[in-house]
Amino acid sequence: MEHNTFQKWAAEFVGTFWLVFGGCGSAVLAAGFPGLGIGFAGVSLAFGLTVLTGAYALGGISGGHFNPAVSVGLVVAGRFRAAELPGYVVSQVLGGIAGAGVLYLIATGKAGADIGGFATNGYGAHSPGGFNLTSALLCEVVLTAIFLIVILGTTSKRNPAGFGGLAIGLCLTLIHLVSIPVTNTSVNPARSTGPALFAPGYAMSELWLFWVAPIVGAIIGALIYKLVLTSVADEPHPTLARDPAA
Repeated sequence: MEHNTFQKWAAEFVGTFWLVFGGCGSAVLAAGFPGLGIGFAGVSLAFGLTVLTGAYALGGISGGHFNPAVSVGLVVAGRFRAAELPGYVVSQVLGGIAGAGVLYLIATGKAGADIGGFATNGYGAHSPGGFNLTSALLCEVVLTAIFLIVILGTTSKRNPAGFGGLAIGLCLTLIHLVSIPVTNTSVNPARSTGPALFAPGYAMSELWLFWVAPIVGAIIGALIYKLVLTSVADEPHPTLARDPAA
């Protein structure tokens, strides 16, 4: 069944809303809760679960990108039409902002509420582990490149259908386990933009990195997969990480 443009945009909005609300919500509301805090391992799993569940729920409509960098990478890899890219990116960013906005309203709904950094991304003094700009840039580029390779590989025709969402969700979990100490993990410009609008001012001043690095990484990952790892018979499955109309 072919879905219209509005349905695709709506799916990307909802999926990115869920990613930001669920993933960042686990960090803001649950990670440090006294006696019951889930820690950064729990936050990592939460982000992976949002993508896993969103991919299976919405991937058949829009391809389940939920990330401007992923959409750009899929264009470079020939899995998504460039003409549809602007609509997807706008939907993803708006979904991320909406998810962060709802989370902000919940998080500030008690006396003495302190949202801290509000799950934003940063480097230098605003890196959880104090890592500098170079470390943050390299981390985001490399991990986004790997993320694109996993997405493209697990949704190719040579692999069993139906398992792509699971592998992609687990990959995002692992990415967070590695990079939360470095940047608080972006690999997704929409995920970074939403919380930055509600957080202390430094988040907006450093947001540029969390657009540039994931997009550069996605392009690198797509080129590696397309030029080195793929073959003429390597076509995507119809339900995940592709343009359903292709």
